[in-house]
Amino acid sequence: MSRNVRIIGVATGRGAGDEGCQRGPDILRARGLTAHLVRAGVPAQWHATLRASRNLPPLEAVRQLSTLQSQHMQRVGRNGAFPLVVGGDHSCGIGTWSGVARTLRPRGTLGLVWIDAHMDAHVPSTSPTGNLHGMPLACLLGHGDGHLSALAGAPALRPEHLCLIGIRSYEPGEAELLERLGVRVIHIDEVERRGLDAALDEAIGIASRGTAGYGLSIDLDAIDPGDAPGVGTPVDGGLRAGELIDALAHRAGDPRLRALEIAEYNPAHDTDGRTADLAVRLAGTVLGEPCSGSVAAERARFAA
Repeated sequence: MSRNVRIIGVATGRGAGDEGCQRGPDILRARGLTAHLVRAGVPAQWHATLRASRNLPPLEAVRQLSTLQSQHMQRVGRNGAFPLVVGGDHSCGIGTWSGVARTLRPRGTLGLVWIDAHMDAHVPSTSPTGNLHGMPLACLLGHGDGHLSALAGAPALRPEHLCLIGIRSYEPGEAELLERLGVRVIHIDEVERRGLDAALDEAIGIASRGTAGYGLSIDLDAIDPGDAPGVGTPVDGGLRAGELIDALAHRAGDPRLRALEIAEYNPAHDTDGRTADLAVRLAGTVLGEPCSGSVAAERARFAA
């Protein structure tokens, strides 16, 4: 299925301790993300690059940027286009999914598949760092900072429509919140035991059952640092890049998918451009790019 894609770069690192992710969208654009999609038969245009204020404290900067981003997401969605968000630290998820939730609300609720090494479900009282890129899911579920949690007009997500995949680094407070709300979390050891295909099938089922569609958020630190070193908060023992590409390729062009987000690309740690190439490849795969060569070749291409 060919999608009319509009790319929104969210050039922010204000939600993170390491602000290198703010350069991510500009580097991905320079490396030909739009041209790659067009060559693959996906109609795509760069819609806008949004930037966080340097003159405000981090919370105020993220509030301002998230509000602006939500407005852009609604504009793109209501014009019938498919939003592709490239970050930027993962606080961009607040604006992304608040905007999509508002767009979908006349037809129903939003589901979300969140592929990440981290839970990103802290509230200020549980966060050991206070970094907002560790809080987007809590905000989307209606917890934490009142301005951010209200961006969608009501909680952007219902717990029963959210599933996390690949989790392997988290603190007790955020785990307790997700457990109390009944959110399904598929940790990395379960992915390894069951296989990524089975985990992704379950997650999409959760996110699409009883909703008006679902979103897919990929934090690049979900992938093992050997395959994706260019991230702000790497965690060993993650998903292998080739396996993720293969699993997503089998589900490419799903008409229930309403938006895609790829976050936490940090070019300062991507000395050979490997992570940028992977981010571009992931976008093309999800949006229906034909898979070239065998699965083995794809895995070898992104092997450590």
